[in-house]
Order: sequence, then structure tokens, then C-alpha cells
Amino acid sequence: RCPACRNYKPHYEKVAKLFNGPNAAHPGRILMARVDCASKVNVDLCSRFSVDHYPFLLWGPPPKFANTKWDRKQEKSDIKLIDDGRTAERLLMWINKQLESSFTLDDKKYENENMLPNSTSDPKQVVQAIYDVEEATAHALQIILEHKMIKADTRDSLIRFLQILVAHHPSKRCRRGSAELLINFDDHWPSNLSLSSQDSSKLLESVAADNHKICGKEVPRGYWIFCRGSKSETRGFSCGLWVLLHSLTVQIGDGESQSTFTSICDFIHNFFICEECRKHFYDMCSSVSVPFKSARDLSLWLWSTHNKVNERLMKEEKDMGTGDPSFPKAIWPPKALCPSCYRSSSRTSDGALQVDWNEDEVFPFLVNYYGKTLVSSYKETYMESLQGRTQVGAALADDASSSHAARVPIGAALGVAAASCTFGALACFWRTQQKNRKYSYRLHSLKKI
Repeated sequence: RCPACRNYKPHYEKVAKLFNGPNAAHPGRILMARVDCASKVNVDLCSRFSVDHYPFLLWGPPPKFANTKWDRKQEKSDIKLIDDGRTAERLLMWINKQLESSFTLDDKKYENENMLPNSTSDPKQVVQAIYDVEEATAHALQIILEHKMIKADTRDSLIRFLQILVAHHPSKRCRRGSAELLINFDDHWPSNLSLSSQDSSKLLESVAADNHKICGKEVPRGYWIFCRGSKSETRGFSCGLWVLLHSLTVQIGDGESQSTFTSICDFIHNFFICEECRKHFYDMCSSVSVPFKSARDLSLWLWSTHNKVNERLMKEEKDMGTGDPSFPKAIWPPKALCPSCYRSSSRTSDGALQVDWNEDEVFPFLVNYYGKTLVSSYKETYMESLQGRTQVGAALADDASSSHAARVPIGAALGVAAASCTFGALACFWRTQQKNRKYSYRLHSLKKI
């Protein structure tokens, strides 16, 4: 390779490190990838994209690179040639122009606090959490697989939780991926689970490969946006999981409230890796003596439970100095987000906040925040700002959310219950069909013998 071409490498790596890798200043915003067109294995790929000189930089959403071809004569294309990117400065300037952003080569991880989501003052920030909910879903399954947590006494609780995800996950990608996993569940984990260690290892490898598809195989994983802390060890997965659970409780129908409560409690009890957290949460589940009869009651219970957890952690983190200074634990929602949720508030002698909540205002706020804003506004705002302006490997695919996603506007619980029953019936039908196909195949094989 000529020296001139080699000299471009550090320029492009400097820009790539802003967006990719463990120390990225702006993780997940842009995916940058390189292809060696001088290598024989890439000849067909480079030919498909009409590479005729070096360096050759293209900009567009990842699925387009995987499923199409491109040449500069095309009038309309989601892929475009970067015509001014010979240095790191010029390439980043070109990117900023496309995104109307202000990234700089000096940006460092966690240093630029105005890049952190200010969820306490801007309710629209939650639209970015759809990506983190997907990340938390994929990460939860990864933990379950790596620790081999699916056993004879836990498999049914995972099936029930997956059925809820199929019906009510705020991301279309995750609903689809959960359905696919549910359909093939008996293949991966037979009901008797009487497999040899060798067979178990093969199944684990197979499911691990499928895990990359549960919430979209084109999306880079390992990043947090809304749930990103100012320290690498804070927020992240636990934040994303809480957002997912809140989102599920505001989208179910009244008739699903008790079964959803049981499924959530069993899922945390069986599959959450932190033993102390698991025990605390299950204790709070066990303290519920009356079955839930409405989505409102379940949503408010989870909200109240989350605040109790925050109160406990608030004291522990203060004593041990382990909290996130930019995102200290607090009673939620703050008054700035929902003034009408507060009847009155006061401070105790030790400085703790005591609130007389107006639950008639809290519940509509939760429905709007974790339902309408998270699901429907996502495509209208965050997706248009990122995916609408095509990126180098774009951060998100355009089907992360759908206008058909189940929601619970006030007064429409019956309609949502009907929709969720349809989803649940489909999941059961798929599993029944799968078992019938297997039975027919085995019977046919026996006849041949």
C-alpha cells in the first residue's frame, strides 16, 4: 500500500474513536467501519460499491451496506459519497454538517456533561431511552445465557416474561426477536432439560448467536445513551431495565396486571444477577397481599417500589461514596417534571424529602412518560434527528419503534387488553404449531422405520 494511503489511517482512527470503542466520547451515535479493498476476499464487496480510488468514504444506514449496491450515478440513494474527508478535521466537519452537531476531536469520555441526558429537567430526553431499553433486553438475555440460569424450575418464568415482551415491549425489534426466541424455545431448552454437557454447550452457542438478533442485529451494542452515567460503573443496565419494566406496566391491559406483576417478580427473582438486589425486590413483591386488578395499580406500585429502592440506595451511596455525582439517586419524578404530582413536600431532620403525592396525576404522567413519549414520540424526534439524516453506519435502524406499538391512553385499556390477548394467543399458537410440527415429523420417521 502506498505511503499516502497509510497516512490517512491515523486521521480516520481519530474520528472513529469519538464514536466507537470502550472510551468513545459519543458512543452509539455513529458506527464507523473500514474495508481493505486491496484484499482478495473483499473484491466483490468493493466492486458492489464502485470503489475506484483510495481513500473512498461512504455514508449511510448500516442495512443499506448489507443489502444493496451503490454507484455514483444513482440519482436517489440512502448512501452518499463523502467528498471532503482527507483529514480528521475535515471529516468531522463534514459529519457535523450532516447531523447539525458540534463534535470536536478534543471531546473526551464523560467529560462533556452537556452531552449527558438531563432526564430530571427535560422529559423529551426519555425518547432516547428506547435504545437503552433494547440494550438492557439484549444484555439481560446475555447474562442468562452466560450464567446458564435456565433450569427446570426457571424456564417457565422466562417463557411468561418473553410473552409479555412479545406483546408490550416498546421496541418493534425486540418484540420480533422475543417472538422468534419464544417459537424456538423448546429447541433450545427442552422441558425435561435432560441434556448432556456436550449438547448443552452446542445449544448455548446456538442461542448466543441468536441473541445478537433479539433487538436488531444491525445495531451496535455495548453503549448507553439515556442511561449513560458520568462514571463507567454507574447507571447503564440497571437504569435500562427499570425503564423497560415501567414501560411494560403502562402498556398492559387491566386484565393482565396480576399476571404481569407475577412475571416481573419471578423474572427478577430468577434471573437478576445481583443477589442483594434480587432479594430486596422479591421481598417487596412478597409484601403485596391483594391481587392487582388494574394497570393503574401495578404502574403505581412499581413507581413506588422504585422510589423506595432509590431512598435506600441514596443513603448507602452517600455513606460509601459510590454514587454518580451527576445523577444522584432522588425521589422521582422531580417537581420540575411533574408539578401537579405534588400536593405538598417537606424535608425531614436528616434532609430526606417527604412528598404527599397526588396519584391521580402521577399515573397519567407515567403513562405519558413511559408510554406515549418513549414509544410514539421516539420515531418523530430522535429517529428523525439521527436516522433521518443518514450516518456512517447509523446508530439506530428505523424499526426500533412503531406507531402500532401497544400503548395505554387513558380510557383505552380495554382496547389494549384485546390487542395484548391477540399477541399472547399468537405466541401460544406459534408454540403449539411448533410442537405439532415436531410430533408429525417424529411420527413420520417412526412410520419409515
